[in-house]
Amino acid sequence: MEDTISKTYLSWSDIDECIDILEEKIKWEIPNVETITGLHRGGLIPAVILSHRLDLPWTDVVYENTLVVDDINDTGKTLSKAPGIYHAVLHHKKTSTFKSAVYAKIVGDEWIVYPWEMDNSDPIQDYLKFNK
Repeated sequence: MEDTISKTYLSWSDIDECIDILEEKIKWEIPNVETITGLHRGGLIPAVILSHRLDLPWTDVVYENTLVVDDINDTGKTLSKAPGIYHAVLHHKKTSTFKSAVYAKIVGDEWIVYPWEMDNSDPIQDYLKFNK
């Protein structure tokens, strides 16, 4: 199948900029966060960075005041099934069905390729590949 979706390749400085924005939003919008965790794969790296920046402990358990981090709020399917009540993402798509996440930037329909991903990643969510 031919790749017909445009891709945007992000650098580590792009991620640093998003983390700066999230750090400030989290301090003002959800100041009672006490621990941080990340959703497997996409959320782990930004969650660890935020954990260091906000000087909050990392946890594998989602408590009442745990911030759950992911890279992107794309369709909303992943975050709607995520534990916890506080969520933060680097990027948010307007078409997402999940609306309660704090985000750094809004993006369009392009496929975002993060610096921790392979450059030739398929522009389709993993769960869509395996649930056809």
